[in-house]
Amino acid sequence: MKVKPSISQPTLLAIAWPIFVEQTLRILIGTVDTFMVSHVSDGAVAALGVANQFVVLALICFNFIGIGASVVITHHVGAGDYAGAKKIVGTAIGVNFWVGLVCSAIAYFFAAPLLRIMQLPPELMEYALPFLALMGGSLFMEALNGAIGASLRAYGHTRDAMVVTLFQNVINIAGSCVLLFGLFGAPKMGVTGVALASVASRVAASIALWVLLERRLKLRLRLKDLVEFNLERIKRILHIGLPAAGEHMSYWLSLMVITSFVARLGGESLAQLTYTQNVQRLVILFSIALGLGTEILIGRLIGAGEFEQAYIEVKKSLRTGLMIATGAVVIVAIFAPQLLGLFSHDPVIIAGGTLLLRMSVVYEPGRVFNIVIINSLRATGDARFPVQVAMVSQWFFGVPFAWFLSLKMHWGLPGVWIAMMTEEWVRGLIMHRRWVNRSWLKYAHRSREQVTSNLIPVVPES
Repeated sequence: MKVKPSISQPTLLAIAWPIFVEQTLRILIGTVDTFMVSHVSDGAVAALGVANQFVVLALICFNFIGIGASVVITHHVGAGDYAGAKKIVGTAIGVNFWVGLVCSAIAYFFAAPLLRIMQLPPELMEYALPFLALMGGSLFMEALNGAIGASLRAYGHTRDAMVVTLFQNVINIAGSCVLLFGLFGAPKMGVTGVALASVASRVAASIALWVLLERRLKLRLRLKDLVEFNLERIKRILHIGLPAAGEHMSYWLSLMVITSFVARLGGESLAQLTYTQNVQRLVILFSIALGLGTEILIGRLIGAGEFEQAYIEVKKSLRTGLMIATGAVVIVAIFAPQLLGLFSHDPVIIAGGTLLLRMSVVYEPGRVFNIVIINSLRATGDARFPVQVAMVSQWFFGVPFAWFLSLKMHWGLPGVWIAMMTEEWVRGLIMHRRWVNRSWLKYAHRSREQVTSNLIPVVPES
């Protein structure tokens, strides 16, 4: 196989802005659900917040395939090996299909035990149980969507994923309004109606992504492709994806444990945490978009063997991320009471959430270091270091510190926030040192060799 000439490298802005819009719309799906359910009661919102913890954890279980595949695809694209990139796409979709089915079965059949494990108050079970059964039972579609979306982004088709997510939001909002408020003669179904609307939007998004897969990548998968796997390709995907999953899972498991501490503070504190996290996610999106955009750029540069340029690009992305995230969180902090007032009219919840969002002016810049640099390290092939640091930092410092400040010292949610922001900064600075020391170079060389070892260079004609 011959290596095709290198394609022109897109700019970070060209890649990142559609990702930002897509991720904003994706987060908006959860925010809309919360907003709709807030019309039922604050207790229903608290129940949804707890149920969503498992949904997010389940997403991580199969998103690691998409993460790993995206990096490997960018290596092949950067080296000009488009045929190899398509093979990685097919493998990722097949594996994610089966992992998604397992996660869906667990969520659907074991919803009640899972909610009890998370210490959900019994009086909130009537809200959380149908929501988790429906949202969790359809997770296999989200698994497929994640693999296809990650593949499209790795190829540079970030706008396509953005348009599909916009389409999904429209269906989710319209369906939630109809089924929650009983519009056009539909029954008023409460939290169950909101969940059904979300499931319908997932189905529509899945159909659209399959069409785009064939049109953009010229790739048509058949049933046999979902059961035939190439172990070498899976191994390469898992080399990146498993550590990424470990890092994400460690974060969300630690967050679930910390949420259980908050649950012991009462339903009011749970609702306050849920509303605050929904507003805070709007700020995190800036860092996520830059992190994913940087990952695509760095992956292509590694595939092309341009290691010094990769080093420079990350430093530029980090500076940009710090400026944007800091500006965004300051704006959110100023208008925190008004933003939280969109979700709740309880003055205690609004006052507590406002304090947390204003503390986030210190919190969010530390998160930028982690999101941008961890994505970049992963793109070079240096995927194990972030998860090793995360497990030590989160479980031997973050979680115990949150317990100590919130329950032992009786500082409540502000104590949780102090513990989480301190852990974020410590870990972020360790990641920054890793990049500056260029400890990732040996992994970058290895990743480049895996792509080019079986390729025949193009010899220019005389």
